[in-house]
Amino acid sequence: MEAWKTRARETVFEAAPFVSVSKETVELPDGRLIEDFYQVDLRSFALVVPVMENGEILMLRQYKHGPRRVSVTFPAGFIDPGEAPDVAARRELMEETGVEAQSLEPMGRFVDNGNQRGCEGHYFLAHGCRRVAEPNAGDLEDMQEEFWTAEDLDHAMMVGDLAVIHHVAAWGMARLRL
Repeated sequence: MEAWKTRARETVFEAAPFVSVSKETVELPDGRLIEDFYQVDLRSFALVVPVMENGEILMLRQYKHGPRRVSVTFPAGFIDPGEAPDVAARRELMEETGVEAQSLEPMGRFVDNGNQRGCEGHYFLAHGCRRVAEPNAGDLEDMQEEFWTAEDLDHAMMVGDLAVIHHVAAWGMARLRL
């Protein structure tokens, strides 16, 4: 199989740094042109599954405006321009929980939409986590910490308490490693 070739790209909407929508002209391997293939570019993020020294998994219960409800999540946030994903992961973990990890295991980098792109997520499993400071997210999020077992998280995933697909994916990847 061959990759498609982008022949032209025009930004049709931009609200920097959060979202950009572009219309591309792409050439398929057989030479056909698609003149209106839209791409959505959202900011990249880092997401951390924090496993405490005692084996419990640190979760955050918070309102998420995408699903329009309170759900459980892992610490996560945008990667700043020029920031390495693992540095962003450690920063977000510290800001949102006051926790630092003894080690950070990369679990992969993925886009969330197979055709329109969306955003790129960088997923990490944090081992040997311990509290070293008070949380200070400094943003609009109101969070409540909870400590869960792997079985609790399996159940939460099955009943929809993990309302954002990035967090479901992160738990699936982490579960294979634990």
